[in-house]
Amino acid sequence: MNVPDTVVRSRNPVIFILLTVLIDTIGFGIIMPVLPQLLMQIAGVDLAGAARLGGFLLVVFAGLQFLFGTVMGNLSDRFGRRPVLLLSLVAFSLNYALMGLAPNLVWLFVGRALTGIAGAVYAPAMAYVADVSPPEKRAQGFGMIGAMFGLGFILGPALGGFLGELGPRAPFFAAAVLAALNFVYGALVLPESLPKERRRPFSLARANPLGTLAAFRGQPRVLGLMLIAFFWQLAFHVYPATWAYFTIAKFNLSPREIGATLALSGLSMTIAQGFLTGRIVARIGEARAAPIGFVTGGSVFLAYAFMTQRWMLYPTLALGGLQGVAMPSLNALMSKELGPERQGELSGGMASVMGLSSVLGPLVLTQTMAHFSVRDAPPYFPGAAFVLSAGCAALCLLLLRLLLRGPRPA
Repeated sequence: MNVPDTVVRSRNPVIFILLTVLIDTIGFGIIMPVLPQLLMQIAGVDLAGAARLGGFLLVVFAGLQFLFGTVMGNLSDRFGRRPVLLLSLVAFSLNYALMGLAPNLVWLFVGRALTGIAGAVYAPAMAYVADVSPPEKRAQGFGMIGAMFGLGFILGPALGGFLGELGPRAPFFAAAVLAALNFVYGALVLPESLPKERRRPFSLARANPLGTLAAFRGQPRVLGLMLIAFFWQLAFHVYPATWAYFTIAKFNLSPREIGATLALSGLSMTIAQGFLTGRIVARIGEARAAPIGFVTGGSVFLAYAFMTQRWMLYPTLALGGLQGVAMPSLNALMSKELGPERQGELSGGMASVMGLSSVLGPLVLTQTMAHFSVRDAPPYFPGAAFVLSAGCAALCLLLLRLLLRGPRPA
């Protein structure tokens, strides 16, 4: 690979990439504990009204990440990873400050929309890792990025709850400061990883979600793997979308217990993605590692749906971290199908796939759970959403087996 020597000699760029993903995820989670209070304060609505508004904010955020994931990836293929990553952090910081100062709902929605655009940093971050990693090490690098997501979802809500004692706007300013500090760090240590001779012109047709799929029409294995990743992410959204409601309906957990289960889940996922993925892939390969994640996930989903005692949650959560092996393995399989000049495009396409699942997943899964959780539901079954997720995991396993059995194009 023709990668600048400064990237190879120093670990600081990779540390910066991991910090960027971590801060992006913390920024998403840090506002969750205070968003209802802030919405009630700004809009003058009750808690139910705040929940409805919060749902619209989530759709705006996820929808724009879906639309702009490919744009960010393609911009990084044209201008390099460094400027896209650094400008994203500047926008990220300013947008959270805007939300912290928001005097009305319009400001809050504008800030959330811009944060969704700037927060589409996943694509250039994944492309940077692909640039500086040999093919056999990419799954490990992608696993570390996944670990940062898991760690961010542990630290974000905890930090947001702590800062929320100072007021509902304090976590927004904290997210802005974190992004600004990381920009300064990146400006000092981050070299460019994509040489000019490997860059390609920006194409609007490639820089939208449908254009990205069209760009891969000659790569049926990549499109198949993207479809598998979509269904897997759709299944995985059962946790952020329904976990709190499910554990209350099934076991009447307190908020403190719900927080403890989420922290254990995030910790387990972080350990699996950060420390086990690379070892598992090195021993058996990506094509065999991904099914481990699907089988673990499907089994865990069914366990949650049908378990009868609350103590069963904790060992299941601890063992469930192995499902985190699936996505890094899928990313590595796709990365190996394409040349180095298309890694940003691939990462952008994957960011859009994840964004689309982030829009559809919570909607489908929450409605499924709600339908079967009313007291006169025929039958009353709060775990219905987890059964649906288990079905998606089984579909992923089947599709992967069929895809890998097919002939590989030259």
